[in-house]
Amino acid sequence: MNLPALPPLTPWRIRGLALLAGLAAALAHPPFGVLPGLLGYAVLLWLLDIIDGPRPLRSAFLRGWLMGISYFGLGTWWIAEAFMVDAANQGWMAPFAVAAMAAGLALFWGLAAVLYRLIRPPGVRRVLVFAGAFAVLEWARGHILTGFPWNLPGETWRAGSAVSQFAAVVGAYGLTWITLAIAAAPAVWRDGRRGRIVVGAAIAALALLHIGGAVVRPPAASGSDALTVRIVQADIPQESKWDAERFAQIVQAYVSLTAKPYAGKPADLVVWPEGALPLAINDYLVPGSWVRQAIVDALQPGQLMLIGGYRYQGTPDKPVYYNSLVALRRTADDVAIVGIYDKHRLVPFGEYLPADALMTKLGVKSMAHLGDGFATGPRPAPLRVAPGLLIQPLICYESLFPRLAEPAPGVRAIVNVSNDAWFGVTSGPLQHLNLASYRAIETGLPLIRATPTGVSALIDARGRILSGKRLKLGESGVIDGKLSDVGSPTLFSKLGHWPFGLLLLVSFSAAIRVPGGRGLEKNRN
Repeated sequence: MNLPALPPLTPWRIRGLALLAGLAAALAHPPFGVLPGLLGYAVLLWLLDIIDGPRPLRSAFLRGWLMGISYFGLGTWWIAEAFMVDAANQGWMAPFAVAAMAAGLALFWGLAAVLYRLIRPPGVRRVLVFAGAFAVLEWARGHILTGFPWNLPGETWRAGSAVSQFAAVVGAYGLTWITLAIAAAPAVWRDGRRGRIVVGAAIAALALLHIGGAVVRPPAASGSDALTVRIVQADIPQESKWDAERFAQIVQAYVSLTAKPYAGKPADLVVWPEGALPLAINDYLVPGSWVRQAIVDALQPGQLMLIGGYRYQGTPDKPVYYNSLVALRRTADDVAIVGIYDKHRLVPFGEYLPADALMTKLGVKSMAHLGDGFATGPRPAPLRVAPGLLIQPLICYESLFPRLAEPAPGVRAIVNVSNDAWFGVTSGPLQHLNLASYRAIETGLPLIRATPTGVSALIDARGRILSGKRLKLGESGVIDGKLSDVGSPTLFSKLGHWPFGLLLLVSFSAAIRVPGGRGLEKNRN
């Protein structure tokens, strides 16, 4: 069947289509959830295939980069809110930060487009090569400069949904490959019978993912002896923490919620978020301080408590700061520190400055009002907070990284504390909730998530929020609930990124040109 020729496309129309494709793909992510937007990847594949000019690699880079700019622009615009906390000094940087973030992350998509053009084969196999080229550059985005794997294409699916369950097999990077291959398949519809077979296979694969995720991984339950948890969300805006006169009010907000009467059995574990109190942990937990006593009074003997915040060690003239999670146990008349976890994966330009010496000489450090930042803690490892209780802490954006914490036997839950108050009532905290929930799916572990202003939640080992166990943005209160059971060890927890590596091998095997193979019909603009 001869399909009608497409109308001519001017360079500006092509660029506009690339930008629209990026917006569509970004809108497919939660909290928007416009899943037909995934077809934006098919649009990009088509735009890369129709390049016909003297400099194809430059054209490919520009088209991939433009799609990335709109994708990451919509996906990370909320970082502007962080600069508005101290608007007098930093507000002017907000538009430049958003533009720089989007343009910088989009470089990976531009390079992925170039890689695709360099190795693309003739025929419909190019769908697999496209998926591999973009998936491997997404992996690079998650690792260079400590990485920023925000909104991987594989995490488009709402965590807990049927398709998201396949992250338990191949991880978020493997699911990125699968998502790209399925979403890009319509681009080869015009390749005759083989093209239509590929589209049909993509539809069948999507149906199988839905069926398999719903049938193979049923909801996790909570046993009668399950750990009971109280998550405290005091809804303290970030700008309020800069006001020293409000410190006592902030402490009172947290301890009053912590001491709130229980409807049933008191919680075994109480969790406060990252940055709950705007003071060094060393200072407010010093013996004899009124804050320490307020915490003691809010807890019941034997209760465990996790507090996120910063601490320091070293000499007074050369202190070293860490972003930490401290575990406390309420004794008869005091609290004892039973464990400390120091954040390992720090946020570039937020918690540390890459190339610090150079940036200081260039004046970037003083212009952006950046301090000395935090020191890096050891690689995440389980924290024993009681003789029979191991948890895996992840602070803030550490929850974005698949397999940052190696699987360990006996871990009861992942605990993710995050200070999403920096990003206000925007899409950022909602996206962060979705991305963090993928770590539960990958590991088969329930997730306890605590934030100052939302979204806090109890999440089961399938990435699903337990019924009624969520505090929305701008909501103050507590979540009391039983932790769901640990799921069976997932294939991803056993094999790590090896399944993703096999998918990449499929892609680059498809890139091998077979002598005498069927050529790629030339598309016309």
